[in-house]
This record gives sequence, C-alpha cells and structure tokens, in this order.
Amino acid sequence: MKKNQKIAIFLMCFSFFIALWSALEFIDQWKLDIIVEGPGVTRTAKLSDYFPELQGEYCDTTIYFLEGDEPGGTVFVLGGTHPNEPAAMLTAVLLVENAVVTQGRMIIIPQANLSGFSHNDPQEGSPRKIHFETPYGIRKFRYGSRATNPIHQWPDPDIYINQFGQSLSGSETRNLNRGYPGTPDGNYTEKVCYGIMSVIRKEECDLSIDLHEASPEYPVINAIVAHERAIDLASFAILDLQMENLNYNLEISPPSFRGLTHREWGDYSDTMAILMETANASQGRIRGRTDEALVLTGKDKMYVKAAELGRLYVPYDENGHPIEERVGRHLSAIKVLIDNMGFLFPDKMVQYHGIPSYQELLEKGYGNYLLKP
Repeated sequence: MKKNQKIAIFLMCFSFFIALWSALEFIDQWKLDIIVEGPGVTRTAKLSDYFPELQGEYCDTTIYFLEGDEPGGTVFVLGGTHPNEPAAMLTAVLLVENAVVTQGRMIIIPQANLSGFSHNDPQEGSPRKIHFETPYGIRKFRYGSRATNPIHQWPDPDIYINQFGQSLSGSETRNLNRGYPGTPDGNYTEKVCYGIMSVIRKEECDLSIDLHEASPEYPVINAIVAHERAIDLASFAILDLQMENLNYNLEISPPSFRGLTHREWGDYSDTMAILMETANASQGRIRGRTDEALVLTGKDKMYVKAAELGRLYVPYDENGHPIEERVGRHLSAIKVLIDNMGFLFPDKMVQYHGIPSYQELLEKGYGNYLLKP
C-alpha cells in the first residue's frame, strides 16, 4: 500500500473517531442531571401540569414540593433561569436534597430553562460539566447556556420585540428572563415563562425568589432586586444580612424594563417578587481561561488586577469567589427573606431546617451536602 493511501486511511479513521466522540459528547449533554429527592420532598410535579402544552417537550422541568404539617406561607424558589450561572441551580438542588419544611411550604424548580442545560454558549470555551466530591463518590451537573437551545427555538429574529413592544437584541428571544409573563401562544421560551407564571398564580405563592449570578464588572452584583411590593421585606433582609457580615445592594425593580421576573411576577400575580445576584467570574469578559476550576473557585488573576484598578463592583482578591460562598450567600438571603416575611406577615410563616449555615458550607464544601443517588 502506498504511503499516501496509508495516510488517507489514517485520516479517515481519525476523522471517524473524532465524529464519534463528538456525537457521544452531544448525546451526553442531553442527559438529565440527577437531583435526589431529599427527606423533605413531599411530592413532585411537572411544568406541564400547569401548562399542558409543554407535555412531551424537553423543557418540561420538574417541580419539587416541600410541605410542612402546620399551615403557613408559600415560598417559590427558581434556579436555572440561566444555566451558565451554576450557584443558582446548585442552591435550589441543595434545598431539594436537604431542607425539611415544618410550617408552610416551599416550591422549588432547580432547572427553570431545562433546554439551556442541553448546550453551551458558542465560542465561550465553557466546561460541559462541573463535578463535586461527596461522601459517596462524584456527583456531576451540566454547565449550560444562558439561553434556550436553538434546536428548540430557531431562528432568532434580528430584533426581538417583547410582549410590551420593547426592542431587544434578537438572541434575547431565547432568554427566559426577558419573556415574562409569557404567553400560551408565544415562542418556546415564552411558553416556559407562561408555565412558571402559572405555578406562581395557581399555588398562590407569597414570596417568589429568582436566583442568579453576574459577572464581577456588572453593576447589579451581590444584590437583591425587589418589586415595589417586596421592598419592605428586602430592606429588612439586607439589614439582617449586614449583621452577618454579608453585604448586599438593594435595587428597586425598574418599571420601564419589562419581561423580567422581579417585574412581571409582581405585576401579574400577588407574589412578592425578588431576584438575587452573586459574583461569578466565569460569566465575565475580563476572565482568563474558562474551565471548571474557574467556575468552582472563582479564582482569576485578571479579575484580581481589575479589582486593583477599581474596575469591579465587588471586592476581588486571590481567594476568588468559590461556589460555596456564592451558594452560601443565596441560602443566607433566602433564610432572612423567609424569616422577615413571617415577621411582617405572621400568617405567612415558613419554617424549615436541614440547611447548612454559610460558614458550614465554606468549611465542609458543597459536595458534603449532596445525597447519594
């Protein structure tokens, strides 16, 4: 066999294995993450139970109910609005796997835009998965995209005109946090929004919290953004968090910026709507290598330099902002928001236990609180 023929056969075989590997990676990204029903989960439902048109669709995400024996308020917690903001989803998972509600109830959706977990943002070099060591072995979760998978919704318009007539970038048509309150005859993402709004309305949620992360150079960072009906609650919560040496900014939901949870949840239901942000370097534009270590530790030399130059809206040093800190901030804020809701509205009391403190999470690590599948 001639040399050039051998080279051609080698290249064909190499190309075949690359194609096979890519196909297996693609299929693996579509496998649903394992979320264990903890001791406090009393039942589960699907988003399609509230909007039947989503039945059979990939976006038909799971809803977890944690219900106490004593009557009280209802708290709704949403993670995974943007699947490239892992602390949001991981906070919701930790609640599902550990919290036990004794009064009132929690309703939790860990992966709001399930479609977004099935792909990565192009040209960002993001990791496909993040891994945690647990007492039982390795648990892994997908690191997804900010937006709905274009396989599910395509093409993007040049300009996205939302339900309020506002003009946004075309890709924002696949951003779950631009499509509220949703519509039953809208696009794929708007239908998911409509399903989530249906949960809030049908279950008469008293407090609804949308968990997020943001790049350190983003002005709204380490913040609580509140609908005007939730301002008193958020103000009390921030004072309590400061007593725990956790500084938060309070932002009032701008009435002119439409389609977002902290605006539309409050306008289109009776809930007190809250959105929260923590600092995630893997989302930023200043970052260096975007790998799993950056996602989990938040350590990045470029951000340390940017902080020294005064270019960031959050303190940043060589210790970074690890996932335990970011999840811990979310858990701490959820706790004080719930406590203050019970203080302001005694009939809406929600009590629960089983969640680690901020310090415990930092000391023992996130993986220590994940259950065995």
